[in-house]
Amino acid sequence: MAQLAPIATLIGTGASLYGTVRQGQAQAAQAKAQQQQQAEALTARQQQLAAQQESEARARQDRLERTVASTRARLAASGISPDQGSAGAITAGLERDAAEAAQDSSDAFAARMSAGRSSLLNSDGSLTTWLRAGNSFGGALRSLLD
Repeated sequence: MAQLAPIATLIGTGASLYGTVRQGQAQAAQAKAQQQQQAEALTARQQQLAAQQESEARARQDRLERTVASTRARLAASGISPDQGSAGAITAGLERDAAEAAQDSSDAFAARMSAGRSSLLNSDGSLTTWLRAGNSFGGALRSLLD
């Protein structure tokens, strides 16, 4: 009967180890599914941001074209050539301001895109499970050797 105690301990440890491994596999599968959901959500958000950025760029370009056309028409109606002298400087300034606004918008877009990225250091939880399994197995071996 005394000889069965170490065998029973070994069987119990094996069952515990199997349960720990199965739990680790389940946690890894759950973590993988969660990471996939996060990746899909990130992709959707990036597509939404890209569409918004494109829409804003088109709107800015349309506003610039209307403003330049309006300014040129007013200058031409006043008898001033819209392509020369200070009139040309005005339209060039409008285009420069629009280009700066577009660059600022592009920088903000890049920041929003990078803010949504997950860290590469996110753990999937599988290492902890394996460490626990090794710890319980080591404890079982120690009890058998005692």
